[in-house]
Amino acid sequence: MNKLALVMAMELVTATIYHADPRQTDDTPFVTASMARINPDNPLGHRWIAVSRDLEDLGFVFDTKVCVTGAEDLSGEWCVQDRMNSRWVKRIDFLVNTTRTGGKWEDVKIELITE
Repeated sequence: MNKLALVMAMELVTATIYHADPRQTDDTPFVTASMARINPDNPLGHRWIAVSRDLEDLGFVFDTKVCVTGAEDLSGEWCVQDRMNSRWVKRIDFLVNTTRTGGKWEDVKIELITE
């Protein structure tokens, strides 16, 4: 995180992973809800997350940077580019490559950051 970054909001969430796959998304798996296009060869390279809709009211909206801690090797800076199904609350999904097949973390801290 940049020294000039300012934390604007913080939440504890459950974090999981997802793939750009029609079984886990809609029928356009390589286009996010923000209309960003996913590189099918390396989705993880984008460092994009999907957020549950309740988090949008707290400022976790498309194109915002988020610092994630407590998710092992997926901790770090991510960008909100996708939205989860409305059934989920206090939850984020990491967009990862299909070679990664599992991952769920409880009490992950997410912080909205601005520079």
